[in-house]
Amino acid sequence: MSGFLRLGVNIDHVATIRNARGGDFPDPVRAAHVAEAAGAQGITAHLREDRRHIRDDDLVRLKNEIALPLNLEMAATDEMLRIALATRPHAACIVPEKREERTTEGGLDAAGQFDHLRRFIGELGAAGIRVSLFIEPDAAQIAAAVRLGAPVVELHTGRYAHLPEEERETELRRLADAAALAAKNGIEPHAGHGLTYANVVPIAAVPQFAELNIGHFLVGEAIFVGLDTSIRRMRDLMDSAR
Repeated sequence: MSGFLRLGVNIDHVATIRNARGGDFPDPVRAAHVAEAAGAQGITAHLREDRRHIRDDDLVRLKNEIALPLNLEMAATDEMLRIALATRPHAACIVPEKREERTTEGGLDAAGQFDHLRRFIGELGAAGIRVSLFIEPDAAQIAAAVRLGAPVVELHTGRYAHLPEEERETELRRLADAAALAAKNGIEPHAGHGLTYANVVPIAAVPQFAELNIGHFLVGEAIFVGLDTSIRRMRDLMDSAR
């Protein structure tokens, strides 16, 4: 697959900062416009059940006001399905969600939730929304994604990102093997979670990956260097890997 690697910028934590104080500042939609100017190819936003960062009105504004493809991260619930079908984002990435977690802690069990997920994938796909499953780099999960007819999987890079550098090689190989298996079966592999300047290049070098979704680190780095600079440096590192 190789070639150009897209960068999806997750703007959730711009909204987290806004919500800590209330009001409308900083505006996540403004962050999306900055991301586009800095070289992002897409915008990701996770509308959680408890609305801890992105809110419903943010989602509507993102869909209406940005030119980039919008990727909605969502739990497989009837509420989120209704919102996705009403908003019609370019893509919907189905993720596991627990109210008590700080962030998404692992991949979706597509194999164990096969019957539950089938309806969501079918309805989203029928509405022209490109469905992605956020899963672990595991052959059984890839096989479930194939049987479910998901056109995209996003492989969870959290374990890789949190390992000491000298211990990452095995997990990197798991990710590369899973990406190759997905691509072999006609599924476009993406990756994300915990990626930073220090660990992104080996992931970006995996030729099957078509897109990386990165958010928390970029927003955190923006405190020190600005969001435009933060994204441009990530974009440069990803390009250097290809």
